This record gives sequence, C-alpha cells and structure tokens, in this order.
Amino acid sequence: MAISLFALALFLFLGLDLDQSSPFPASAATEGVEITYGSVLKLMHERTKFRLHSHDVPYGSGSGQQSVTGFPNVDDSNSYWIVHPLPESSAKQGDGIKSGTIVRLQHMRTRKWLHSHLHASPISGNLEVSCFGGEDQSDTGDYWRLEIEGSGKTWRQDQRVRLQHVDTGGYLHSHDKKYTRIAGGQQEVCGVRDKRPDNIWSAAEGVYLPVTGSQSQ
Repeated sequence: MAISLFALALFLFLGLDLDQSSPFPASAATEGVEITYGSVLKLMHERTKFRLHSHDVPYGSGSGQQSVTGFPNVDDSNSYWIVHPLPESSAKQGDGIKSGTIVRLQHMRTRKWLHSHLHASPISGNLEVSCFGGEDQSDTGDYWRLEIEGSGKTWRQDQRVRLQHVDTGGYLHSHDKKYTRIAGGQQEVCGVRDKRPDNIWSAAEGVYLPVTGSQSQ
C-alpha cells in the first residue's frame, strides 16, 4: 500500500483538510503532464464537465454498494481518485501508463475501488458503477482498461480517454440524467458496452507524481 500512503502524505504535506471541499492548488497540476501510478486526480466527463465522484452513500437499488455519480462542482474533495496498478503488476509509483494498460482507481476519501458488475444502473438501466472493497480487498471487478483517443501512447493530462471495465466490457459513461433525490444536481455514472461520445473523460485537477519509468501490461 505504498502508493496509498504516499498519496495520503501528499494531502498532509499540502496542508489539506480531507473533511473540507478545498481543491488542490492550481500549481499541483500542469496542462499536458504525464499521469503516473500514485497520482491523485479528478476525472472530468468531457461533454458535461462533471467530475467522477463518490461518497459513503449506498445505492437504494441494484447492488446496494457505495454510489458513484457525476458531480458539478470542481472543488469537492470526494472526487479525488488514486491511480493504482494491478496487485500482481511489477509497476511502481511514478511509472508512466500506456494505452491498453489495465489500472485500478481508488476513491481517496473512502478507500474503496471504482467497480462495476451486471447490476442495472438506477436511472438508465445500463451497467451499475459503484465503489467496493477496501485497502486489502480488491478483485477483477475493479479492473479498467485505459484507451487513449488519438495518437498518444502514454496517458497525459490533456488527452481524451476511455476506461473499459474488463469483466463486463462496459465503458465508464455519464450523461445529463440527474438524480432527483440526491443534493447538488448529481448525474448518473454507469457502464455501456459500445463506444459513444458520452464515455470520454480526461484528467483534470490533481497531484501528478514525477515520471520515473514506463510500464505496460
């Protein structure tokens, strides 16, 4: 769990209160920087500009696991995710991430993993996306394949990407269908099995670790 501990240390070093909704300093992320394992970032849905978000509130249907939504505000601390390799990978903190690599995303606040399965999503009936597990509990339902749009081979902050769930084949997806019983105008995040304009994301705010190497899986 060296990556998790390092990411937590970054929060403490920067003097951030994880219970507040303060963003990282603007200087923490520079346009075009390479994304490496151990980076702490927000994923922005390209069309709606909402951030991938989770908090300790379960779905009222489907799996009943921790809900994942799209959140409209930039400065919310529940939208930070840590980029991890697979448990059996030889990748190290600071290694670059190539297109086609399978990664895991850990929710910074609750320590659970971005997850999907065959349960139906609450609004659209697509594949439910949730948060599940913990520091020592992760399975293949947490595995996402990075697909970089265009000619780029290594994940950078200014690139458009898709994340395809390995077990179900569903792409991480969002749209402007909003929950009526959740405060803040949050919208549904789900998985769909075909490529659409609404399953494109990009790395936004965050702390990006310096590149020390490059790995492929």
